[in-house]
Amino acid sequence: MLKLISFSFVLVAAAFCTTYLSAQELPDSVSVATWNLEWFFDDFQGDNSKGLPRDQSAPSRDEWEWKLDKVSDAIAEMNPTIIALQEVEDRDAVYAICRKLKDDHGMEYRYAFVGGYEFATEQDVAIMYRDRCIVEYGRKEQTGDMYETKKYYNLGKQIFAKFEWGEGDLKQSLFVYNVHLRAGADKENIRKRQCELVRHWVQEDLEAGENVIVLGDFNTEYGAGVVESGSDVEIIKGSTTESADDNLTDLNEQLAADERDTHLTGKEFDRIFASAAARENDQTQTDMLFSKIVCRKDLVVVGEQDKDHFNTFYDIPQAERDVSDHYPVIAEFLFK
Repeated sequence: MLKLISFSFVLVAAAFCTTYLSAQELPDSVSVATWNLEWFFDDFQGDNSKGLPRDQSAPSRDEWEWKLDKVSDAIAEMNPTIIALQEVEDRDAVYAICRKLKDDHGMEYRYAFVGGYEFATEQDVAIMYRDRCIVEYGRKEQTGDMYETKKYYNLGKQIFAKFEWGEGDLKQSLFVYNVHLRAGADKENIRKRQCELVRHWVQEDLEAGENVIVLGDFNTEYGAGVVESGSDVEIIKGSTTESADDNLTDLNEQLAADERDTHLTGKEFDRIFASAAARENDQTQTDMLFSKIVCRKDLVVVGEQDKDHFNTFYDIPQAERDVSDHYPVIAEFLFK
């Protein structure tokens, strides 16, 4: 009962999308990461109503501690300002990472979490961040009229957040949208409608010239740099709109061709898309400028890649087990 009451309060708070934290001083740079943790579920299965999440949960306290340790160690090594996470079980799982980072690495992270509606998997998404730079966060939903058009498809797993640094003329804002789209090669039509919905949400901020980043697990079948008219990726980028001024750039295209896979199958599911405002320098004023992007497969794969990762994950010895089937991607931005 206590957990239900707490969850209800979170939804109410998120509806107002307000925090009471002052913006931080403008740093020299910020780094923004995305990482699908692959079934980051603890060993308590009493709060899992479906068979799939129960089966994918850590089978013991020792195994849960192993997963928590490895994820926290990897995040500490990356040291991102902001990290978007996918496939987390709930608020408690995200809090456990923050607590572990503080206890084992002396690193202070806060988190934004709003429960979603992915009832089949019970997976959720979250955002963790350094310092007190967040000013609002929450979920977005389509209206009834939008639903009737059948152009859009709801996202059960999504969260947005607004960050601010600096004051006065130096103030910089960043809008971050963390999404986890429908999986499956045969589900592209659903992903395309989900991408149409995300584009609808970010359009106003793009037209206003804001710094916007859309990132997460897109489950797309198209690699970075592959142009397929009308595909899910092209919809997210804005290639299907009349103007190029509101386009998002796929930053993964800046990775070397042999470093673009973000999943053990060789697919490029995990992406970071940035607005023109976040990737181009305005010489007349201080603004946000994309600097570099890396994929940290080295933080995930232990020795030789797992041979039968999906079927025998917790049967693989801990010393030989990969942390996740996805690799984190991190982009750095300068304030110049």
